[in-house]
Amino acid sequence: MKHYQRGQHGFIHEVVKNRYLYLLALPGMLFLLVFAYTPMLGHLLAFQNYRLSDGLLGSRWVGWRNFEFFFSTNDWLRVTWNTVFLNGLFLVFGLGTAVVLAVLLNEVTVKWFKKTAQSFVFLPYFISWLVVSMMVQTMFSSSEGMVNQALAALGFKGVDWYLTPGVWPYILTFVYVWKIAGYNSIIFLASITGISSEYYESAKLEGASRFQQILYITLPLLRPIIIIMLLLGIGRIFYGDFGMIYALIGDVGVLFPTTDVIDTYAYRALRQMGNFSMSSAIVLYQSFMGLIAVTLFNWLARKIDPDSRLF
Repeated sequence: MKHYQRGQHGFIHEVVKNRYLYLLALPGMLFLLVFAYTPMLGHLLAFQNYRLSDGLLGSRWVGWRNFEFFFSTNDWLRVTWNTVFLNGLFLVFGLGTAVVLAVLLNEVTVKWFKKTAQSFVFLPYFISWLVVSMMVQTMFSSSEGMVNQALAALGFKGVDWYLTPGVWPYILTFVYVWKIAGYNSIIFLASITGISSEYYESAKLEGASRFQQILYITLPLLRPIIIIMLLLGIGRIFYGDFGMIYALIGDVGVLFPTTDVIDTYAYRALRQMGNFSMSSAIVLYQSFMGLIAVTLFNWLARKIDPDSRLF
């Protein structure tokens, strides 16, 4: 009891002593409470036959029935595989391209050219997915698209891209890397600039070339931030980029076998059937799988490099 009182007194003393720091943190804590934790009550809908007229507390409880409906068909396997596969492509090629861009930008010594190049690789991040979708339609439309015109000019037969689902995971990956890699490269470039110049000076004295300095100094020292970015990406590997997928694919059912992800599937369940409960069950399944993924890969990171784990 005395130990509890001492701990309580210590906590109150800490809050009083650093009250201005806690006041600075208060808006962020309220933001998390209102927009991150309070909406978690919506997961209760997954276990109810939710009706707007009855509300959250008045709707009938149905247990696992919404999950049974979701898992009764093979759709859950398809959308889960598509989500993991697409996010895996985005993660590998997105981070890989970002690291390469950061290293190349760091090697540029002409300041005006370096700043111009940074602006150009960073610019696509600010273009909305709606605008990007129009660009993609212009490039890949069936007959008058720029890609088919280029193929025709080279003597090849055009492709009806919007009737060929097998190519779209790679088209989406290319578009994602083009839009996001420049943004992520800034994070790696900031890490590179934080590396002490003494490492490179010592390597020069030993006769190391620029490529050898990148290979044996820059990349190994970037490993912790690469692992952290990888873990953060794996933590969201079951979350499809809804804005991207829906803007570029929309309701083109022919492309669903390779592009339909958990997020778009849950959205259609809500929009077409008006089923709040089943959509909530799908989202809860998605959250649970994401928790398992980040826990598993954090455990692996702890085994490989304990200093790079998230927790």
